[in-house]
Amino acid sequence: MNIRVVVIDDEPLARLAVKARLARRSGFELVGEFGDGDSACEGIAALRPDLAFVDVEMPGRTGLEVLAALPPGQRPMAILLTAYDGFAVQAFDLAAIDYLLKPVDDERLDEALDRAQQAFPYRGPCRAAPPAAPVARTFSVRVGARTVLVPVAEVERIEADGDYATLHANGKTWLVRERLHNLAMQLDPRQFHRIHRSTIVRLDMIAELRALTNRDALLRLRDGSVLRASRTYMPALAEALQHLNKKTA
Repeated sequence: MNIRVVVIDDEPLARLAVKARLARRSGFELVGEFGDGDSACEGIAALRPDLAFVDVEMPGRTGLEVLAALPPGQRPMAILLTAYDGFAVQAFDLAAIDYLLKPVDDERLDEALDRAQQAFPYRGPCRAAPPAAPVARTFSVRVGARTVLVPVAEVERIEADGDYATLHANGKTWLVRERLHNLAMQLDPRQFHRIHRSTIVRLDMIAELRALTNRDALLRLRDGSVLRASRTYMPALAEALQHLNKKTA
C-alpha cells in the first residue's frame, strides 16, 4: 500500500525539489501539489492524503493554519518545511512527524520519509495492513571468516556507528557493515521504531517512557538500558506504543 502524498509550498522550485526526491523512493505516491493555503485546505479535504509536505510560511493562510483548520481525524501526517527554526512547539502540537529546515538535504529528507513509513500502519483502523515491502527475518554478520545469522526476533535495539551499525541481541553485540537507514527499511515498523537518528528499538523491549521538558523522552528497556528518544520521533513512537498496548490488552 503506497503512502499518498501532497506537497504544499508557494515556491514552485521547492515543490519540484520534494517531488524529485519522492520519485526516487518506492512506497510513496504523489497525488497533488498546492501553492497556497486555501487551495491546500480544499485539496486535502478532497484527496484525503496520508502525508503532506507543508511549507510553514506562505502568503495568506500559513502551513500551520492549514493543519490546524483540519479536524484531527482528517489531518494527514505532516512533514514541515521552513527556513526558520522557531515553529517547533506548534509543529508538535499538531503532531507533525518531522520538521525540516530549508534547504533540505537528502539524508534528512530520507529520515523523514522513513519516519512516515514507520507511522503509516497506525494511522487509523484501515492502516493496520502489513507493510508492503518484505521484512528481514535474519541479519547476516561477518565474524572473521564465518557468517553468523542473527534472528531479527532476537534483536533488541540497533545503534548507528558511522557506516556500520551495532545489533544488540540476547546480551551480545554484532557489528554490521550497513547504515542504520538501510537496516530500518528491512524491519517491520509494527515491531521496531526509530527513536533517534542513531537508534532503533524493538517496541516490546520498552518498559518505561518518561517525558522530558524539552519534549524528548527517556526510555528504559527491559534489560535496564536507558536511551534518549528525540522529540522528532515521539509522535510516531507514542502512536505505535498505543497500538501495541491495544493488541496486548
